Amino acid sequence: MAGATLTTASTLLCPHGGSVRAMPGSPRARAGAALLRGSDTFIVAGCPFTTPAGTPNPCVSVQWTSTDTRVQAGGATLSAGSVGLCLSAAGVPQGPVQVASSGQTRLSTR
Repeated sequence: MAGATLTTASTLLCPHGGSVRAMPGSPRARAGAALLRGSDTFIVAGCPFTTPAGTPNPCVSVQWTSTDTRVQAGGATLSAGSVGLCLSAAGVPQGPVQVASSGQTRLSTR
């Protein structure tokens, strides 16, 4: 993967417009804000997704399937090119994470 490194200042969204909040496991690795890693916890809030039958089925978490391969900061870091899947409460993938803003431009990883 390649691109601007993701930090707690990054803006991430589920494919339905819900906001993704990251809780880094180690806030010591920083690039202006704490670096995000694939092993960190990601919570989705405000996802409006409903099934065709009208049953609410929002995205609630993120599982990263592709992280940076060359940079480690207590674990594989994430960049704008990393791939994460938003999951429902039942663990069903509902689409990829959207990186609206990396939050910083000084550090790029791959």
